[in-house]
Amino acid sequence: EVQLVESGGGLVQAGGSLRLSCAASGFTFDDYAIGWFRQAPGKEREGVSCISSSDGSTYYADSVKGRFTISRDSAKHTVYLEMNNLKPEDTAVYFCAANLMRSRCVTTMTSHEYSYWGQGTQVTVSS
Repeated sequence: EVQLVESGGGLVQAGGSLRLSCAASGFTFDDYAIGWFRQAPGKEREGVSCISSSDGSTYYADSVKGRFTISRDSAKHTVYLEMNNLKPEDTAVYFCAANLMRSRCVTTMTSHEYSYWGQGTQVTVSS
């Protein structure tokens, strides 16, 4: 069975850092682009970052560019999102997801292209 399990969330002060992990199993990890989304209360789900399986190219939303770094470890079937200089507006539930339609990321992340989703991990940034 396909599983994506996020971990690493928590409560941090503004300016702090967290490293999220997405452990994948039950599918061919190296065939799919993997993305991170987030959803804050009362707001729509937002694409944050994506990493391609084909060439390792990455995408970042403008709101996190320069602060977040996505990476993947094929041997461990894990995707990471290192978040630095966190801001209160980063507070959200963060989800990882696999895109079965693409092996490369595109500049616009659309949630309907992602078929496999984790349960999410809460990130709370206090001011």
